Amino acid sequence: MHIDLNDKKILVTGVSRGIGKAIALQLGKSGARVGVHFNNNQKNALDIIAQIGNNSQPFQANLADMAAVEQLFKEVTHAFHGVDVLINNAGIAINSPISKNNTAWIQDWNLTMQVNLSAAALLCKLAIAQFKKNGGGIIINISSRAAFRGDTADFMAYAASKGGMVSLTRSIARAYGKDNIKAFTIAPGFIKTDMAQDFIEEYGEDYVKNDLALNELTQPHHLAPLITLLASGMLDHATGGTFDVNAGSYVH
Repeated sequence: MHIDLNDKKILVTGVSRGIGKAIALQLGKSGARVGVHFNNNQKNALDIIAQIGNNSQPFQANLADMAAVEQLFKEVTHAFHGVDVLINNAGIAINSPISKNNTAWIQDWNLTMQVNLSAAALLCKLAIAQFKKNGGGIIINISSRAAFRGDTADFMAYAASKGGMVSLTRSIARAYGKDNIKAFTIAPGFIKTDMAQDFIEEYGEDYVKNDLALNELTQPHHLAPLITLLASGMLDHATGGTFDVNAGSYVH
């Protein structure tokens, strides 16, 4: 099945590596014009844009800064004359054991919430306002299996932020469906990315595989086709739904 996104303008956050990179490249293959958000790694973002083509452009923003988040959306919509699809992919996972002092622990918690949930929520809010004016749009939020099964004690903030992402998405889907706004959640499991490499090196790939139903670790490109399909509008009647991509490690 060929997915044609030639008429789609799509903002993807956190594109410089991992899942975001795979999403952006797959969207580009289908013809989309992609707003490539990055924080620090401009070189990677520019390399990805060169591969995407389609008049895609880079946009820098620190998602821990809500003023920068608002400016990001303003810059993208100005450059693209609107956005059809928002994909909130960017996220952080801070190892924050409860043995930390309270001040340091809550700083980790707040930063995680700002980047993973508050930034995504604000972008959703801004997108909804534009979508209502323009006749509709699509939001795809990247959550995690941790939203449903929890995470280790050191990553409680990460799990809580991803749980919030699920509720946010479902609320949007229920509230704005009549405005032709659809919202979906993708809940990946353990993904073989740079961010996960430290864990793999410490515990070994076999340790991670033992938690899976399949024989190989999920990689970023395994998520991209489903996200591209959702962005096309071909699965609109699944709005509010959560799609698990975790090699059978968590089934609910």
